Amino acid sequence: MVYSEDMKLLHEILAAGRGLADNLGTSLSALLMGYGVTSEVINEPGRFGADKTYVVDDPGLERFNSETHGSALLQTVKTVSPEVLLIGATKKGKELTARVVAGLGVGCMTDCTSLSLDGESRLIGKRLTYGGFSVAEVACLKRPQVATVPPGSYDELELSGIPSQVVRLNVVLSEPRVKVVEQRSKAEAGFGLKEAPIVIGCGRAFRRKEDLALLDELAGVLGAHVSCTRPLAADYHWFEEWIGLSGSKIRPRLYVSLGVSGTIQHVAGIRDAQNIVAINTDESAAIFNVADYGIVGDIFKVVPALTKQLRERLSK
Repeated sequence: MVYSEDMKLLHEILAAGRGLADNLGTSLSALLMGYGVTSEVINEPGRFGADKTYVVDDPGLERFNSETHGSALLQTVKTVSPEVLLIGATKKGKELTARVVAGLGVGCMTDCTSLSLDGESRLIGKRLTYGGFSVAEVACLKRPQVATVPPGSYDELELSGIPSQVVRLNVVLSEPRVKVVEQRSKAEAGFGLKEAPIVIGCGRAFRRKEDLALLDELAGVLGAHVSCTRPLAADYHWFEEWIGLSGSKIRPRLYVSLGVSGTIQHVAGIRDAQNIVAINTDESAAIFNVADYGIVGDIFKVVPALTKQLRERLSK
């Protein structure tokens, strides 16, 4: 069984689950939870490999709440009794996973980028450790075997064929101890950080917020999303999110690093980028060890020149 509130990630995990289910000789199911779940959404898992789609539709699930959603997920797992449970490693997914494994009395393999089965049908997961410089191989010792899968670990596998069987389940939800009194949406334009094909990242070389205008000009030419390392978001509060082990892990076609030293925590967030360009005054900066192209120079001189050249070439 697979679950994620993020439909794109659900599709990716279904690709992982399809291979595991076929090797185990069992079926693959997906779980959808919410209120007023539409038929269009219900038909999605079948397109991406699910044999069966469980739907839990309840007014208590209209807004995300770790208590109610965790209870619904736990009740569903106990009812269905899957051999393997895969959950999307989003912030919400991680909250639910902790509640579910505690309720089941089993362990969990977190942030698995690769999943397979050994000769004893044990689920084997591979996950990055030490800031992404090492890969740990772990196994589940109890059933159901539970693992969380981060975005981008598997490619979506859209399949044609018979739609999945739909099974509606009823759950008993208690009144949550925490209620949402107000919800505000952030205004976003274009791609989000994780989906952006081109990302520009800035580091501590930017000492004044006004200097970020350099990034905006370059981003405007490239059509890029601008982000940063952890200190600029967590300490300076110039951004709402950052790239790195404790932030977002990205997989853009191009990542341009400006004034980033390249600590292992940051590198863990960009290791899957297809091309990395780094600009730094320090020729021994660690970022150059992972960069495909490096420029040793002052970002306040290099970036304006680079922006001008790119603007002229792209306008032709």
